Amino acid sequence: MTNQKETNALPPKTCTIERLITIKEDIEKVLAGQKTATRRNGRYADIGEVMTLENRQFVVERVYSQSLGELTDEHAKQEGYTNVEEYKQSILSIHPGMPWLPNMRVWVHEFSLIQD
Repeated sequence: MTNQKETNALPPKTCTIERLITIKEDIEKVLAGQKTATRRNGRYADIGEVMTLENRQFVVERVYSQSLGELTDEHAKQEGYTNVEEYKQSILSIHPGMPWLPNMRVWVHEFSLIQD
């Protein structure tokens, strides 16, 4: 796994943080504390950036690149799923026709709730 801890070591963002989590079921998982990370094919946030979902704020704590083949059940649990296979089937249902390639790289965005 390639962990990049310094924001200046990361490539430019490919999208905005507002687009990081948009699926209703995923938003519900974040709000319930069941989802603490999301994987995207681009980089949507910088470390320290704040995401707002239904008036609750979450800070991005880590951003790093990971291959699909590196995913473990623990990573799937961060995403709100029981295991990698459940996560994989969910992703493939969202993106019909997309191949699941172990060497395909994604950007991991880990976040936590900012307590009021």
